[in-house]
Amino acid sequence: MASDEIPAAVPGPDASSSATPVAQDSNDSQNNADRSQNRNGKRGGRGRGRERGNDKPGAQGKRKHGGFGSAKGPVPDKREQVRNNRDAKRRKVIDEEVGGKSFMSIEFTPDEIKAEDRRPKRKVAVLIGYAGTGYHGIQINHKEKTIEGDIFAAFVAAGAISKANADDPKKSSLVRCARTDKGVHAAGNVLSLKLIVEDEDIVEKINSHLPEQIRIWGIQRTVNAFSCYQSCDSRWYEYLMPSYSLLPPQPQSFLGKRILESAKEKGVLEEHLERLDDVTGFWDEVEKNDIEPILARLSPEVRAEVLRKLQDSNDKELAEDGQPAKNDQEEASKDATADKDVEMSDAAEPQPEKPAEEAKPVEETPQEPKPEKELSPVDAAVRDIKAAYVAAKRRYRISPARIERLQQALNLYLGTHNYHNYTVMKSFKDASAKRHIKSFEANTTPIQIGDTEWLSLKVHGQSFMMHQIRKMVAMAVMVVRCGAPLDLIKESYGPRRISIPKAPGLGLMLERPMFTEYNKRAAGFDKEPIDFSKYEDQIIKFKDEHIYRRMFEVEEKENSFHLFFNQVDNFRTDYFLWVTAGGVDASHERSDRTERVPKALEAELGDEADGVVEDGT
Repeated sequence: MASDEIPAAVPGPDASSSATPVAQDSNDSQNNADRSQNRNGKRGGRGRGRERGNDKPGAQGKRKHGGFGSAKGPVPDKREQVRNNRDAKRRKVIDEEVGGKSFMSIEFTPDEIKAEDRRPKRKVAVLIGYAGTGYHGIQINHKEKTIEGDIFAAFVAAGAISKANADDPKKSSLVRCARTDKGVHAAGNVLSLKLIVEDEDIVEKINSHLPEQIRIWGIQRTVNAFSCYQSCDSRWYEYLMPSYSLLPPQPQSFLGKRILESAKEKGVLEEHLERLDDVTGFWDEVEKNDIEPILARLSPEVRAEVLRKLQDSNDKELAEDGQPAKNDQEEASKDATADKDVEMSDAAEPQPEKPAEEAKPVEETPQEPKPEKELSPVDAAVRDIKAAYVAAKRRYRISPARIERLQQALNLYLGTHNYHNYTVMKSFKDASAKRHIKSFEANTTPIQIGDTEWLSLKVHGQSFMMHQIRKMVAMAVMVVRCGAPLDLIKESYGPRRISIPKAPGLGLMLERPMFTEYNKRAAGFDKEPIDFSKYEDQIIKFKDEHIYRRMFEVEEKENSFHLFFNQVDNFRTDYFLWVTAGGVDASHERSDRTERVPKALEAELGDEADGVVEDGT
């Protein structure tokens, strides 16, 4: 009993008859009866006479704390406790981690909330599309600018979410269908939540508060129990890549030399060259027509130094810490300075477009352009040669035979297989590593944008794990471009761990999720099916203007695919030697998922979650 609680005095037998009697609470009488029953030989009576936390049956209001040292006053019910805990955690994150400014919580004063009219919320599916450039993925969080963060703010601004619920998306039961990570696009995705949708022009109102690179296609009423994540039965993704991605490694690169050496050693050189017959001689022609003319105009001393530097860049050694060796780092730094058109810069990330109302005039102070650094004859020649290699790649036009071989590789993904080598933190025995692929098609008609020819791959599956699609693309491309047996893909489903790089996230786009089973039941509930086809014209236009255009422009500016394959081909490591005639046994097998990966290869191997989370399932 707490020291400040004084029990009421009950008159004893000798008390005067004039003393005022103290009435005993009926609940206390019941509890005394229960205790009396327990004392009369009943074991386990503590749980029989009363339920824990319900020691006063029939009492109105919240139960009280009990026991020595307990808090005073009424105890909140479970729902209120959860809400209070969540609010406290949210407030702590906002105050301590993001300096009071959150991308996930929009706060209003009590007077503003009180003045707002209360309107009913309805469970809905929101069909959306977005270009992910400049965003840290779709999933809303306090610290970073996300697709959901901008959409949630637009909901509030348009009155689709009340001011009382604007401080926490969970109050509106926000759920996403498919989770995409930093920079990834979606022509179609779905959110499910509770919105105020009384206004006929609610979609237009919401879009007016969004940048052009995020669009709401439509809002459809659903059954109250609808969850777009749970109800989605499959997903379509598209992956776009330059056709030069299927060119073999340059013969002088580390991987190119090892592939030829291994084929000769194993006695399969003829079979290897047969698989590359449609690109035989490509690099010889480039050397003759593009590189030799540059070298021919150099003095013998400069020419020798240029060849040395090119050789160093084609066979980069990893130091003990997994970084490029010191000399390689110095050369890479010089190359980046010498040729900004060829080397990619991560320093300036494209920013998302802002709605018109957010734009504010800014007085700019004219700045004189910085004078370009004058290059030495060696560095200028190296720059020109690297640019010539990139230009030659962009001129390449893929043959039907090469597309057919790529399709043969993609066909090996069909059905249910164990994809533990295609994601992170999953073992061969993990049942969740098994995924079902319904189709994986390469479009036989490439498209040409500027100087570059592009291929479109479309995959349809029930669900995908982190990095799975990008690693599936990279595996198929590596097998084809290196002239390796297609059966390597089948071997990757086995228990042997192999390191598969993940293709650039630039080319990945969520085409749309499918709700086949839900749509069959929706008619019975007098609800519309969730179908993107009614918005097809808008979606096609949006993809052309905001998604494909961004992909093409970024590749043209940053050479993302060139740099990816250049990195894979030129670092002296045995991680990717499974493409040689030695097969998986020739490659490094990591002992477990926690084994340290060379830092220089972290981006390619994808063990960090910096890229695409296709579904996050």
